[in-house]
Amino acid sequence: MEKQFPRTEVGGLSLSRMIMGTNWLLGWSHTSVSADEQIKARYNSAEAFKPVLAAYLRHGVDTIMAPFGGAPELERAVKETEQKAGREIIMVDTPIINVDDNPAARKEAEATIKAAGKRGSKICLIHHSSVEQLVNKNLGQIPRLDDYTKMIRDAGMIPGLSAHMPELVVYSDQNGYDVETYIQLFNCMGFLMQVEIETVASIIHHAKKPVMTIKPMAAGRCTPYVGLTFSFNAIRPCDMVTVGAYSAQEAEEDIEIAMAALEHRFPDMEKRSSPNQDQAAFGDKR
Repeated sequence: MEKQFPRTEVGGLSLSRMIMGTNWLLGWSHTSVSADEQIKARYNSAEAFKPVLAAYLRHGVDTIMAPFGGAPELERAVKETEQKAGREIIMVDTPIINVDDNPAARKEAEATIKAAGKRGSKICLIHHSSVEQLVNKNLGQIPRLDDYTKMIRDAGMIPGLSAHMPELVVYSDQNGYDVETYIQLFNCMGFLMQVEIETVASIIHHAKKPVMTIKPMAAGRCTPYVGLTFSFNAIRPCDMVTVGAYSAQEAEEDIEIAMAALEHRFPDMEKRSSPNQDQAAFGDKR
């Protein structure tokens, strides 16, 4: 059996500290339209997803984050990979909901959240594009958030917030909202982050609940060694890093690099390729 990735706990549920990311499976490259289309062309069926999911699962990375409502083939791949491996994959859903303040919108939001629970999601984090509409910076509050976290509880899931906006973590903790975990942008390049890296690091370290960090490699703008070594050494033992991969081989590489970062050793990885591998700058031959 492969060495298993370290774990943490969210709301009483055990999760792997690495979470499978899905931007590079669902077509959100943060790079270009052509890159998005390349991803979608490759991952256009449940069968295409399965080798990547299985690679993560072999190493105990059994938690996956996605907006599953728009990804039925990925959901199917998760279920079939679980069955084949005889091991559960924990689904962390990030639904986009209608947060308008009227009965029809609340009914629509409740239906969206219930659908996430019926799919088998264990954790439901309201998508940042939805929850950020509720933020009142003047009051330091997130009005009506309790309406939606109750819907999540009623649907049998653990509530959380996708907090691209770092104030969400601060306001939630200050006001004691029923939130068990946060998604927070965090990477060594400050990519998409709204304030300095040091400030977000401080918010993560002082958060009352475990944090799921995302974009550790700044959507491909830094190498896995740099991004993952930074992220896993800059967060707490209770926190997580969401890591996307474009192939099963890439998932294996990322897992080894992350394991090495946690164990404070150099990862077992190949030298970079070149037309001439026989260069002293590449180190000793292997």
